Amino acid sequence: MKVDAGKIVELVRKMKPLFADSSRVSQVKEKGTCDYVTQVDIQVQKLVKEGLYSMYPQVQFMGEEQDNSAIDRSGDFWILDPVDGTTNLIHDFRHSTLSLAYAEAGEVVLGIVYQPYTDELFIAKKGEGAFLNGDPIHVSGAETLSESLVTIGTSPYYHELADWNFKVFKEVFLSCQDIRRLGSAALDMAYVACGRVDAFFEAILQPWDFSAAKLLIEEAGGKVTDFAGKELPVGMPGAVLAGNGKINEELLRILSEK
Repeated sequence: MKVDAGKIVELVRKMKPLFADSSRVSQVKEKGTCDYVTQVDIQVQKLVKEGLYSMYPQVQFMGEEQDNSAIDRSGDFWILDPVDGTTNLIHDFRHSTLSLAYAEAGEVVLGIVYQPYTDELFIAKKGEGAFLNGDPIHVSGAETLSESLVTIGTSPYYHELADWNFKVFKEVFLSCQDIRRLGSAALDMAYVACGRVDAFFEAILQPWDFSAAKLLIEEAGGKVTDFAGKELPVGMPGAVLAGNGKINEELLRILSEK
């Protein structure tokens, strides 16, 4: 089913005030190890889901704050992370985002990543390029890892990966210009799409973390794969390597050797 991207953008932008609602931010529950949910997460998902359903009642909905076991991943469905970077939100570290993707017949064709604090809205439609607040964006031109700024994710819910993660981080740190750990995979990947950073990787991500931003990067000229260099299945979790396409192979060598 074709969807109206303009109406979807309007709906997403309406969520901005909720990110600054301290009364909702302060209502925190722990779902698991270092995995938190606030009333902002819950309310944003509720409002976006209701808004999408009012426009497209027949389209399935996959969201972080619900059970998604019944989703038919070969069909049409939304993929929402209401707040990617909840720990940042709790600490008023203003690097959190709303991430929304639309998959049509099992293929992501629309991706939106919205940073409410800076009012930056990244959007991509399959085959039509990627944009930031209406202006075209492209991945960086960095040719080698040694000239690159790389963002990383620590998979904080999986402490058993700590030794592997930090071994890899050290190797990448010694091979690139510098690394950053900012705490929102979707926003970090959007920064890859617009060339602010050259690559991002994380050992385990959920589909709502990366689906929208993956399309952004691909439409901006970059490449997103798993750690074996293979395509990521739509609507499924996995390891994610996102880059400008020129330094991906260097990073893959490090990731596959560790």
